Amino acid sequence: MNPSHYLTLLRIVLSPIFPILYLEREWLGIPLVWLPYILLFLLIICECSDVLDGMLARKRNEVTELGKVLDPMADSITHISLFLTFTQGIVSLPLLLVFVFLYRDLFISTLRTLCALRGVALAARFSGKMKAVLQAAVAFLIILLMIPYSTGLISLALFQHICLFSVSVAALYTLASIGDYVYANWVYIKRAF
Repeated sequence: MNPSHYLTLLRIVLSPIFPILYLEREWLGIPLVWLPYILLFLLIICECSDVLDGMLARKRNEVTELGKVLDPMADSITHISLFLTFTQGIVSLPLLLVFVFLYRDLFISTLRTLCALRGVALAARFSGKMKAVLQAAVAFLIILLMIPYSTGLISLALFQHICLFSVSVAALYTLASIGDYVYANWVYIKRAF
């Protein structure tokens, strides 16, 4: 374990706090107008730790196999926890769109694991990194849109339409990233099987 691993683990530990705060807001006594700021603060911590753990590992020359596994796993846990949470309450995303994120990450992780067991290492793709950036941007957008919604500046219908559109774009890109990953690694995948 090194400092970058602890930053990665911080994201994993913080991820369950999103659904607790969002779904149990009333029970916890959190006013709707405060909720987006609290969620935004948590998401900023998660995304900053994502950037810092990689920078720290490279700067200290501590890039490890564990870090290569933990980092994408922490991204998946953070983003999927958040988007699954947003299938409930005021955001009301369709569960099917969130399943695109979940199934993509499960498929790629399983494929990489099976190939690794056969001695073939599949490299990460730029499209996978862009997928994580796009999902983070959409998560920020949804939380930021909660601010004008909570103060009555935009209607629930408009809020939900924008959320649905932005998550749909992210889901389409996520699907495309699966194709890119398989296409770019097809020679290695065939060798493994």
